[in-house]
Amino acid sequence: MRKWGEFTDFYSSEHHARNVGKMFRDPENALLPNWKHLPIAYHGRSSSIIASGEPVYRPSGQRKEPDGSITFGPTRKLDFELEVGVVISRDSERGRPISMAEADSYIEGLVLVNDWSARDIQAWEYVPLGPFLGKNFATTVGDTVVPLSELEPYRIEGPMQDLVPLLYLQRIGPSHFDITLEAWLETSDGHRTLLTRTNHKHLYWDIRQQLVHHTSNGCPVRAGDILASGTISGPERESWGCMLELTWNGTEPITLEDATQRSFLNDGDIIQMRGWAGNDDRYVTLGEVRNTVVPTTLT
Repeated sequence: MRKWGEFTDFYSSEHHARNVGKMFRDPENALLPNWKHLPIAYHGRSSSIIASGEPVYRPSGQRKEPDGSITFGPTRKLDFELEVGVVISRDSERGRPISMAEADSYIEGLVLVNDWSARDIQAWEYVPLGPFLGKNFATTVGDTVVPLSELEPYRIEGPMQDLVPLLYLQRIGPSHFDITLEAWLETSDGHRTLLTRTNHKHLYWDIRQQLVHHTSNGCPVRAGDILASGTISGPERESWGCMLELTWNGTEPITLEDATQRSFLNDGDIIQMRGWAGNDDRYVTLGEVRNTVVPTTLT
């Protein structure tokens, strides 16, 4: 497995952010006031980056029960997040922000990412400082980094930004890609179900904006760092990029091909993600990532 640098996870899909806001805040004002002004993100841990094929241990943590009591135990709401990561190609200088015009020169390419989540742990702990133990237990990064040069034929305009960003974040050209992304669930007895099919083009904040904002305060990036997109969701339910959305926080379970149901992930479930651009005549693949959920090692 390649040795990765630092890990940052963004929150760049408007469809995803709106769905989460409708579930947990206000259906009429789903986005927080700052969301369209800047690419929101948090810093994860490179120590818990794993490769395709490695097990994902069900994490334990504090949970707030329906009766209001606080308990500690294995998450009941283990989730995947279908994402694409930007791999940094070279070091930047501390104290010197990267501009839009030079952003591509710091990007090696794009890679598949599954930033696993424990939604019940996350919901209880994230106020006021954001994600912690509900997010830092596992992040899968693929072993296929596709150079930007190979993705140029698939570079496209992204969604219109209806609130014009501040000058340093204003786009200078297309920086989204027509990359189809899928997530599949395979049960322990081999039944496979397509959970979602979405596309990189749905991101509101593009990869240049993510990198530029990341360094805008003088924070340096290093070769091998990963800036993940956050969950990529499209406008339709079948294009939503995680179980939290697909089951509306567990209230509308998914029926699998074997007629069983899932609100969140069970032990023994396998999540496979893959991505590609183009067709049979011209085709680029981001490969796949595949991990099995196994019981917690904690008591």
